[in-house]
Order: sequence, then C-alpha cells, then structure tokens
Amino acid sequence: MAIKLYNTLSQKKENFRPTKGKTVSFYTCGPTVYQRAHIGNLRTYINEDLLKRALLLNGLKVKQIMNITDVGHLEHDSDTGEDKIEKEARETKKSAWDIARNYEEIFKEDLRKLNVIFPDKFPRATEHIKEQIKLIKQLEKKGFTYKTSDGIYFDTKKFKNYGVLVKSKLKGIQSGARTDMREKRNPTDFALWKFSTTKRQMEWESPWGTGFPGWHLECSAISIKYLGMPIDIHAGGVDHIHPHHTNEIAQSEAAYGKKFVKTWMHNEFLQIDKGRMGKSEGNALDLDTLKEKGFEPLDFRYLTLTAHYRSPLSFTWESLSAAKNARLKLEEKMPEAKSDKKNFAKFKKDFLGAIQDDLNIPKALAFVWKSQGKEALLFADKILGLGLDKVKKIKATGGVERLLKEREALREAKKWDEADKIRAKILELGYIIEDSSAGPKLKKSTLEGRQA
Repeated sequence: MAIKLYNTLSQKKENFRPTKGKTVSFYTCGPTVYQRAHIGNLRTYINEDLLKRALLLNGLKVKQIMNITDVGHLEHDSDTGEDKIEKEARETKKSAWDIARNYEEIFKEDLRKLNVIFPDKFPRATEHIKEQIKLIKQLEKKGFTYKTSDGIYFDTKKFKNYGVLVKSKLKGIQSGARTDMREKRNPTDFALWKFSTTKRQMEWESPWGTGFPGWHLECSAISIKYLGMPIDIHAGGVDHIHPHHTNEIAQSEAAYGKKFVKTWMHNEFLQIDKGRMGKSEGNALDLDTLKEKGFEPLDFRYLTLTAHYRSPLSFTWESLSAAKNARLKLEEKMPEAKSDKKNFAKFKKDFLGAIQDDLNIPKALAFVWKSQGKEALLFADKILGLGLDKVKKIKATGGVERLLKEREALREAKKWDEADKIRAKILELGYIIEDSSAGPKLKKSTLEGRQA
C-alpha cells in the first residue's frame, strides 16, 4: 500500500512515490540560531521525524538535509529590521559567530533528547555564500533581478507562477504588503542580497557590493546543491508557506526552469492560551522550562503524537501531565509484555494503515493502546520514537524499596520537604523517581557525579 501525503501545492492527499528508485530526497527548514528553539518549533521537527520514520518503515531510504540559518534572517518578512543574529550579538556584546554556534549545538542536543533522527547534513548558510551568489547571478542573467539602494531584489511580476502555494490568498498578501514598498517594484518582491549599511560581523564581498544573502536564498541554494531538482518532499511550519516557501519556489524555478519540489508538507502551530506560541508573542517555553516543572523531553514528544500534524495542538500543563502519565504507562507495559505473534499481523496492518493515511499518528496510537504483545509495541515505537526498546524492569534493592514506601507515606501526610529529602537519598543510590497517576516509578539514574 502506498503512503498518502497531503500536498500543500495541490491541496489534496496524493499517493507518494520517490522520483528516483526507493530514495526520498527530503529537505526540512532548520532553525535560525539566534536563540534557543522553543517547543512550538520543536513540534515541527518531531512531526518531520515522524514522517521520516514512516518513510523508512515503508521500505524507503531517505536522504535528508536540514539547513542552519546563521545569517540573513531579518526581524521582519518585508526585508526590514536587523539581522536576528547580529541583533543578539549587539545586545549581548558577544560574537555573532559564537552565538550561532552555541544555539546550533543546543538545538542539536534538544533533537537528541527528543529522539529525533538526525538528517544526513546540517549545512550552514554562512558556509554556502558562494552557492547563493551563483544563484543570484543565474537570476540576474535571466532578467529576474533589479537593484535598489539597499540590495538586489527578485521581481515577482516576472515569474508567472508566483504565489502558487498561497493561490487565492495572494491578492490579500499583495495588498497588505504595500506599506513596505520602499523602492520595490511590486509588493511581494524580496531581497536576494542586502547591502551592509553599517559594519557587520557577518558580511561578504559580492559582484553587487559588500553585504549578506537574503533569508530565502539559502534554502534554494543548499537544497539544490545536495538534493538536486525536483526535491521529493520539502517540509516546514505553516508560517513558512508565505513568504519563505513561496519565494523559494520563485527563485529556484526562475533560475533553473525546472520544478523545484514535488510535495510540500506543512505543520500546524502549537498553541498556548488560544494563541500561537512564539518568541515574538512572549509565551515561548523550551525543554529546560519543562524540566523545571518535572517533565522529560519525551513527555512532550508523546504530547505531539496526540494531534495530527495538520491540526493545531493546544499546550497546557494538564495536557503535558496526561502525556507524561500515558508515556510512563507504555513504559510500564514493556517489561511485562508477552509475545503475541498471533495478533501481530493484524496490528501491523491497522497501524501501518493509519500511518500511510497522511501520518494519522493519533489513530495509530489508539491501536497501540489496544495491543498487548511485545512485538506490536516495539514495531510501533519505530514510528513513535519513545525509546520503548530501551526500557528494562528495574529491580531495586530492599533499601531503596523501603525508602520509596517511606517517601509515599510522607507525601500522603503532605510533608513535602521530608519527602524531597528521601528522593535525594534515592538519587544518591542511583535511582530517579518518576511520579504518575499509577504511582511512583523507579528509573536508573545517569546523572554524572552521583554517589555510588
């Protein structure tokens, strides 16, 4: 059975097949590394990981590229404002390069904690300036560019298919963009190269003057270099549909006269307090914030499994707590689960059927809860990515069991400080306590520097 994926370009589900053989070329828009990624960002990367796992489980190979935006992403989509990394460097009095590398490493560590399979490469925008200049030259040669006092721009009116991803919404976008016209010929024209108006930490020489590339340019130049054209799947958040992905299509297809991407996939927002979670909204939470509240990164991964990637997901501490309890119950099932090869074939058919229907993870998860066999749990976790294959039954010493019972008695008596002291003693003996509605659960500690 072929896997069906919703294509933003056609606005319908389509049977997916790679262009070449059994290898899928897969491009995912990476982070702008000026601050730490929040869990709204991370929801997108988890869902892209679910897609990659689904492709692999369906017998395909995946060549994935995820860029690192370490230059050129300005504060506003209208190509105005300060470069986000340069601004962070100025405000913190640090090197722009150090900031970018630091947050890149934090981002990768967050992916590890969430069991996200790494892409084949993480190409940085700053290391592909030559490729970006080459792309501008190609566009210039074909007559798609013009120069203003602040940079080189792409003339969207000259590209007849401009706005193919947004379709009927384009007129409204054009009208809304008129306030930022400046020297632009058309409201939707965008910067390919920006001139340095003041001395920057990150700037390069080009045929048009000293400056830096526009934000949209890097994804075209990088994806084409490593994956060619057409790319089988290009994914990102719904906020990237316009202008980022719209502009990627325009500059790529104008430069090379070929189809850029076959299937476009977009992930909906994580919402909090009925609004979008984001840094600009001032409501962003990161994995450390969750840790402070007693939650593990995989609790958040489980939460993302409860909503379809094309549906908004509302974040509350209550929903995360429910996700934590559910994940721990799955872990509790693993050590005691028996082999059930008799019912595995039906489970596999049902589970894969849900996955192959545009990644219906919530439906697939429901089949997991109905299953009892160890084979089913391990097979499902190839998609879910909860690390169930690493769960082992903990046999605590008698002393730890005694302390655990003593702690529970103190908690029931609401003697929280004394209960916390018992938790600390248990940690010193090499165990972590995870509290759930089913009661406390022990896990082996990997905390460095703990006492034996």
